[in-house]
This record gives sequence, structure tokens and C-alpha cells, in this order.
Amino acid sequence: MEQKMLGLIVNPVAGLGGSVGLKGSDGLAVEALRRGAVPQAENRAAKALEELLPLRDRITVCTGPGAMGENAARAMGFSCQVMEGAVSPVTTARDTRALARWLQALGADLILFAGGDGTARDICSAAREGSVFLGIPAGVKIHSPVYACSPSAAGRLAALYLEEKVSQVREEEVLDIDEEEYRREVISTRLYGYLPIPREKRLTQNRKCGTPPSEAACIASLAAKAADLMEPDVYYLIGAGTTTRAIMTELGLPNTLIGVDLVYNRKLVQNDVYGQQIISLIGDKPVKLMVTVTGGQGFLFGRGNQQLTADVLRRVGRENLLIFATKEKLFQLRGRPLLVDTGDTALDEALSGYYPVICSYQETVICRVCAI
Repeated sequence: MEQKMLGLIVNPVAGLGGSVGLKGSDGLAVEALRRGAVPQAENRAAKALEELLPLRDRITVCTGPGAMGENAARAMGFSCQVMEGAVSPVTTARDTRALARWLQALGADLILFAGGDGTARDICSAAREGSVFLGIPAGVKIHSPVYACSPSAAGRLAALYLEEKVSQVREEEVLDIDEEEYRREVISTRLYGYLPIPREKRLTQNRKCGTPPSEAACIASLAAKAADLMEPDVYYLIGAGTTTRAIMTELGLPNTLIGVDLVYNRKLVQNDVYGQQIISLIGDKPVKLMVTVTGGQGFLFGRGNQQLTADVLRRVGRENLLIFATKEKLFQLRGRPLLVDTGDTALDEALSGYYPVICSYQETVICRVCAI
């Protein structure tokens, strides 16, 4: 393999709002940090770069200063070329777009970017014909199929592309939602453009699919089953999504569509809980978690429900995980496994395996869950 130039863009504030219940990070990085959020985008970029270590002597990483990529690349021992100039302490969309333009002007063979849908929008607005991109998932929502399934998958696909073992590229949609509307539980996805990415379906995620109205009866059946399964004196965490929202409706309780709610003895303890707050509320009581699958993508954890942090998931335990999904939602996956991307490799492996998935009041199927 001849010497290659790899572009790297890290949005350091991507995903900050997820673990602390903010449903995104756009304009809320300072508040997220105040609530105790720990930046993860650099770590997720580093996980992608780990997969490229066998090619390190044949790659120059061209990137932004400090947290925008330089830190991660130098920590992994890559030779770096860094864009001159300082960036804001809290980076902005302008910084992302400027770095994207610089990398394209250099002629980077592939541009990796770590962020979420907002980051993909910024890069899409600066993209020029002939450039190839690939997203490292580090945001909260990530509806866009320009992202790999996980940081490691992004690194593996980048290596395949740079080694010319994957030569085809395809244009994929850049999708995003209005986060202000999203926080008001109004979900309206908009197409902002397309980015060319290496063609390899095993390693890239699908676009998120909504729940069709025709599934209403099936979801009501699932909700009734969930309510009947609830045991006395056990805390129940009800995850995000339209399927799990129906459980709260069945119980006659207010719901947070894009958050996590806590129930005890069929009564609401608190809406929109997250992270350490959850652990403090449940104390040493038994706890179970009811979750659904991200439509079209198949994620259980790591897309839109980062309130369920690694510490929370360990406290719950895989034996106390209850998964609900209609047959139509599972059919959309075309036999692909359900996915976990918590940011904690050991936890992802511990959560992998086979689980019963409740499809209706009387139907359960066994599905494989795996880390990517």
C-alpha cells in the first residue's frame, strides 16, 4: 500500500448531552458539562484509530488541533499534519466546516469524522465532489447512515478502504432533526444532503426508520404484556421510544418519549431520569429495564438512549433486561443481529448473546445481540 493521507475530524462536544438527559448537545455543551457529562468523542475516535495501527507507518493523519483530532492521533503514535490556527475552547460548527475544507484541499484519501447528525450536517455543507467520508458514531441521535455501526467498525472499514480492499463508494443520506423540537418530543427528520462513504453494509448502520401507524395494535398488545409482567416492589426503567411509550400509557402514567422514566409498583417515581441520578433513586432495590429496538438500525443501546450509562446497565444486569419489538420492526432488520454500542467494550461483550424478544402478548422470538 502506498502512503495514504487520512483526514480526521473530531467534534469534542458531540454526545455530551446524552448521558445527562439533554437529548443532544447542540448549544448545550456548557450545561452538559455542568451536569457532569464526560466528553467521549476523542475516546471513540481513538477506538477507530486502533484498528488502523497495523497501517500506521503508511498513513499520515491530517487533522485539527488539540481535541479536534490531534490529541487522539498523536496518542496512538500516528504521524500528523495539523491545521494551523486555534479553535474555540468549545468548538463550533464553523470549526468543523473549516477543517473539512482544509482536509479536502489537501486531498485526503478518506475523511473520518467523529460526531452525530449535527456534525454530519456541518461536513455535508462543506463537502466537495470527489471526497470520501465515513462517520465514527459519537453523538446522541445518529439517524444518518453515513456512520459506521461503531467506532471499531469505522476503523476496520477505513483500513479496508485505504488498502483498496473496498473500492466502491455509495452516497448516503445526511439526516437530522431540530433538537429544540426533539426536546419537546416532536420528532421531525429532515434530509440535508448526501455524503459518499465506502460501500460495506456489514460495517455501516442503516438509516433510522419510524414506527408506521399500522403497528398501533401490535404495540398496544406489547404494552399490555409489559404491564402484566411487572412485579411488586421492583423498580422498572422504561426506555425511550414509541413502543415503550405505550407501556406508560397502559399504566396511565405520563411519559418521556425520548427519555427514560422510572416506575415503582405501577406508580411514577420520576420522568426523564439519567445516569447517576438513576442509581441514586433505585438504591439497593431490585430493578429491571424495559427497552425497544431502534427501527431500521437494530440498536438496543447507544443510539438516543445514552441516559442508560454503562454504570446503569451494569447495575441492572443483563438478566433483568426485557426487550420489546414488533415483528415488523424485527423484519426490517432482515436477519441482522441487534446491536449494542455503549462506549464500554467489556460491557458490550458482556451484553452480547441471545435474548427473548417479546413481539406481542403471546409471541416471543429469540434474537442475537452483539457488539460491532
